[in-house]
Amino acid sequence: MYLLQIILAKIMKGSIRNFAIIAHIDHGKSTLADRFLEVTGTVSKQKLKEQFLDQNPISRERGITIKLAPVRMKYEYRNPKSETITNASNSNNKNNFEFRVSNFEFSNSGEFILNLIDTPGHVDFSYEVSRTLAACEGVILLVDATQGVQAQTVAHFYSAKKEGLKIIPAINKIDLESARPEEVRREMEQIFSINPREIIYVSAKTGKNVDQLLRAIVDRTPSPKGLETNPFRALIFDALYDEHRGVIVYVRIVDGKLSKNERISFSQTKKSTIASEIGYFTPVMTPKDTIFAGDIGYIVTGIKDIHQTQVGDTVTISNIKNQISNIKPLPGYKKPKPMVFFGVYPKSTNELVRLKEALNKYALNDTSITVSDEHSIYLGSGFRVGFLGLLHADIVRERLKQEENVDLFLTSPQVLYEEKENGQMNEPYMNLTVFVPSTFVGNVITVCQKRKGNLLDLSYFGNSAILKYEMPYSMLVRGLSSDLKSSTSGFASIDYEISDYRPADLVNIEIKINDISIDVLSEYAYRGEAPYIGREKAKLLREKLPRQQFRQIIQATVNGNIIAREEIPPFRKDVLAKLYGGDRTRKDKLLEAQKKGKSKMIEKAKIEIPQEVLFSMIEK
Repeated sequence: MYLLQIILAKIMKGSIRNFAIIAHIDHGKSTLADRFLEVTGTVSKQKLKEQFLDQNPISRERGITIKLAPVRMKYEYRNPKSETITNASNSNNKNNFEFRVSNFEFSNSGEFILNLIDTPGHVDFSYEVSRTLAACEGVILLVDATQGVQAQTVAHFYSAKKEGLKIIPAINKIDLESARPEEVRREMEQIFSINPREIIYVSAKTGKNVDQLLRAIVDRTPSPKGLETNPFRALIFDALYDEHRGVIVYVRIVDGKLSKNERISFSQTKKSTIASEIGYFTPVMTPKDTIFAGDIGYIVTGIKDIHQTQVGDTVTISNIKNQISNIKPLPGYKKPKPMVFFGVYPKSTNELVRLKEALNKYALNDTSITVSDEHSIYLGSGFRVGFLGLLHADIVRERLKQEENVDLFLTSPQVLYEEKENGQMNEPYMNLTVFVPSTFVGNVITVCQKRKGNLLDLSYFGNSAILKYEMPYSMLVRGLSSDLKSSTSGFASIDYEISDYRPADLVNIEIKINDISIDVLSEYAYRGEAPYIGREKAKLLREKLPRQQFRQIIQATVNGNIIAREEIPPFRKDVLAKLYGGDRTRKDKLLEAQKKGKSKMIEKAKIEIPQEVLFSMIEK
């Protein structure tokens, strides 16, 4: 019986294809995944809705994928030789071109298992993509026929090449009037050195040539390696926390097989538990008695702490003594390092406990964020939370607000600086890649020079250009992306990667009102920019703070030196109004008494800043 099971597993492994779709944001990954689900019959057309694999409401609302999602599809393979497809015969369509779907001789036939992992496209979620690629043998490199090659297209391409994956190039949205497939084909050929005969032209929206793309996946993507006779090894590429069933790990089975209720161990954490449920994604979790080498599935562990099941860890079967096996662990992932930090505070102190519970709950399903306690004199107790980027922070804020009903706000973003023992501050640098139409190259250079960028390379291909810069990461936090979009009419796309830390002449700008420091308004800035930033903050506070019975002196200081000053005069009572006569000394006596009272009030009065003023200062 066991031998028969092994033979069947080998046959099944040869019919498995594990792949992902990689592309720049908004190039049609989720739509193509929808068509795959429809063509393979995995989800009926009646139940299929747009962005089916993006179950998160925020993901649907924004139209972007923010979380990887695996699905197992069964595909009945047909065996054509090659065929010529003519574009839609719509007379209004300018693109009545003719092309070949494939020049490959298809040799496979029968039913195949296609394991797709849908991936995000935004640079903030590149870590999700890297985990996906390690679980696959092939990828579809999808490019929008109207936009062409973009920054994340190139980044994902080289990540896939580094993993040694088979790349299947495809051009999407060929049904649109603005499509320029032949121009995009030339871009892909120049940038990636792709054989143009390998490119498949599809329309994910209409389903045109999607079946040909599925056939190419079967024919070009290699089947998984690994032996069913080897001890069980599986790579954790994702995990989620379920309140009732504990941690559920998403795994790529590399070797062997796992049966339900077997005891498993985790190589890094040395944790041991029972696999209470195992199965596949169809796309919902579907229980099975056994999962085999080469496939993608899930394991319900029952563990209540997700940090004991780290992403990138190797799952093995415990030996008879329930000890960790000596099996060689699989190469894991480099743990993501948060680069942007925000103070997260409830808008009402009554919601502090709910905010803490919500953050802890979210951290169970997103191990890339870090959470620590923080206290502000003016905002009270809160948390210091680290994120992978600005969009990541915005998504978390929206999810906490919608899913946990917590009214919160984030303070100004702060970059992760390194402070040496001698007091020297080091800041993170990034390698920035900008894709833009060649007519906007001058605008990009102007923006990047103002942002302390150092041009490393400039290359042209067709009507587009690629600019590569090294630049402080803090510039991204301070609006670099929006400046590039504004200066290029929205055509610029960027990708970045943290390179190293370098010395920086940074100073801490401290904001004071009547010599009382306002901690949440303090920030690090370059020494040369500090006076300008200080003046802007002081001026804004003067405009927004309400007048009091005493004078309010607003100061921006660096190392105790005042770099900007504003003043809000007090309300003044006319103490002379009740006088109808008398000499000057009587009036001077009343004025002197008023002056002393004002001075005493400045010393003893408590500075109160309305929360809406703080919110407006921070959110600006």
